[in-house]
Amino acid sequence: MTVPGAVRRGAADHHDARSGEGGESTSPVVAAPGAADRWDRARLGRYGTVVAGALALLAAAALGTAFGPSSQIGPGAALIEVIDRIPWVALDSGLTRNQAGTVWDLRLPRVVLGALIGWMLASAGAGYQGVFRNPLADPYLLGVAAGAGLGATLVIVRGQVGADPSAMVPIAAFAGAVLAVFITYLVGAAGDRRRTPASLLLAGVAVSALFTAVQTYVQQRNASDIRIVYTWILGRLSTAGWGEVALLLPYVALSSIALLVYGRTLDVMSVGDDEARSLGLDVDRARLVIVIAASLGTAGAVAVGGLIGFVGIIVPHVARLLGARSYRVLLPASMLFGGAFLVLADLLARTAMAPAEIPIGVVTAFCGAPFFTFLLRRRSVGVAA
Repeated sequence: MTVPGAVRRGAADHHDARSGEGGESTSPVVAAPGAADRWDRARLGRYGTVVAGALALLAAAALGTAFGPSSQIGPGAALIEVIDRIPWVALDSGLTRNQAGTVWDLRLPRVVLGALIGWMLASAGAGYQGVFRNPLADPYLLGVAAGAGLGATLVIVRGQVGADPSAMVPIAAFAGAVLAVFITYLVGAAGDRRRTPASLLLAGVAVSALFTAVQTYVQQRNASDIRIVYTWILGRLSTAGWGEVALLLPYVALSSIALLVYGRTLDVMSVGDDEARSLGLDVDRARLVIVIAASLGTAGAVAVGGLIGFVGIIVPHVARLLGARSYRVLLPASMLFGGAFLVLADLLARTAMAPAEIPIGVVTAFCGAPFFTFLLRRRSVGVAA
């Protein structure tokens, strides 16, 4: 990407002025009285959003580790057991060896995995909303969900395929998700070989419909396995262990770094493709990198956690409502709030009807559907006004 630093800064400042991020706009020649103070307060508020997200994630992680279906493990003892694992810290939690294993090998990896999945889905949603300039875009926009669902369904209905089916499901889901995005990107090329947001969205709808149709056909041909398929589709962290965390962590790390690096680019793209090109931005290349980063991270999250909806829609909007408008602030805030949200959703899923569990996708849908309705009403009121 060949964008001069001064051009990028100027475009980002233009975005801030359009979005109101930097407070009231001032003249480029003479600043209004008190403008510097207002700008400092606005900047403090923006970084305060990120700090609030970090505190929310920390609090959610503490609650997720402290509470669980087992009533024999006190919240305080569980937290002390985790702190005791920190190097050069020696505390006695009073837990037996089996209870300590429950905290360290079951609860904690589940909390970490939930935080990683929520982190990734929320940041991918913010990235998609920026690159497509669509505030209702979500991480499954380009067929990730349909591709992952088809891949997982094929492995489940096949049963033994020369390896443990439970170990093959994440691999097949990841492969299906990547294949769906790849086909979407090929189909999304317009007549002049440019991939516009509209053409990619339409291609994503078509590919999702095709993959979903094939998945439905396979399910109907193997009705006895439908329950297992639906269990995966509804999302679950019940099998979480450190192995799943190690599997997902590289994808989350690489995708997050790429999205954060392109935060200023997303600000530039928000003014429109033509204006961004006039500022020297290679829009097609930037869109390709952002879509690949968000899609690969989402595919990894779906592969280990199933299809968990609404996180990528509601969390970025919560961050915006808290004052994060520039993508340089919105992306890290979405990551932190997304991790906190999914950890709390999983805590509710595994404790509300203990010892039974509610699929985590059901919990996020209960939270996300009303919020989605609120967003639609808010936008319609804004348009009417």
